[in-house]
Amino acid sequence: MTTTRAVHANRPTGTTIDTTVGTSPRLGTGRRVLRAVALAATVPYLALKTAWLAGSHIGIPDGSLLLTGGLPITVANAVTLAMDATVIVLVLALTMPWGRRLPGWLLLVPAYVATGLLTPIALGFPAQMLLKALGLGASEAVQAARAPFLDPWVFTVVYGGFILQGTALAGLFLAYARERWGGVRQGAPERRLPSPTGVVAGAAASAGAALGAAFLYWAFGGSAGLPARQVAAYSAETGVVSAAHAVCALAAAVGAVLLARGAGAGARWPLALAWIGSAATLTWGAWMLTASLGVNFGTDEQATAVTYLTYAGQMITGLLAGAVLTRHLLSLRAR
Repeated sequence: MTTTRAVHANRPTGTTIDTTVGTSPRLGTGRRVLRAVALAATVPYLALKTAWLAGSHIGIPDGSLLLTGGLPITVANAVTLAMDATVIVLVLALTMPWGRRLPGWLLLVPAYVATGLLTPIALGFPAQMLLKALGLGASEAVQAARAPFLDPWVFTVVYGGFILQGTALAGLFLAYARERWGGVRQGAPERRLPSPTGVVAGAAASAGAALGAAFLYWAFGGSAGLPARQVAAYSAETGVVSAAHAVCALAAAVGAVLLARGAGAGARWPLALAWIGSAATLTWGAWMLTASLGVNFGTDEQATAVTYLTYAGQMITGLLAGAVLTRHLLSLRAR
């Protein structure tokens, strides 16, 4: 890295002007640690997926649908292996000099998708572990109602790795964004977005509120619209998953409204709410809809009309809130 500094004769002694152009700042210890953690956290998932693609049944119990899934499961394993490998590329792009030369969208898109897929896991899995530690986990009868899928240790290893990935990526991305785009929002006045964007934000708020209410209903034991096996397998642990999706939907709704009202110009948290909420609802809606239409990721029972509507509602909420988020980011760039 080459840095050029010039000292002007008409300035007080010791005053310098930074004329660095196109260089990448040296990484501190914190970011080096985050990079190492993120890269190491991909190993368990990549190793398992590689083993399964090679024919191993490690971590897969007898009777699991993963053993009888055929080509769709093989394709799903290959796709998810590639997705986690993409995390490695993203981590390197956020911490290497060549990453500063990439188009912004080429980093924002994978970072957005990673945020969406990892956030519900980061919210739900630790809560599930806490419930188990407190003796509030699923009863034996509920466990018996569940179809065999994966050995319990697989979830601990994989989801633990996902949480570490998400945490490390968040730290790396925030630091990268602050250095590359931080100046865009300095001094930006609070200003409402154009009225059409306000209409979109209102639609996002309505869809997110309805979706959040439905997920909270299921989180506390409601059964209307759910498949019979899912109802039979309900416990506080599964309720936590629905609660995590409710939080994400409500975050998308609140974030979209605040950004449309101009609150995001003076504070970061409305932007964070819209980013995280829209990403989580959009990506998980798309993921589960894809699963229900052919590539089965964990249930041997067909989705109901209500669950299809839920997946569509997640995608719609995410798209609407994401549109407001995009308009907000473009407005900051134009100021």
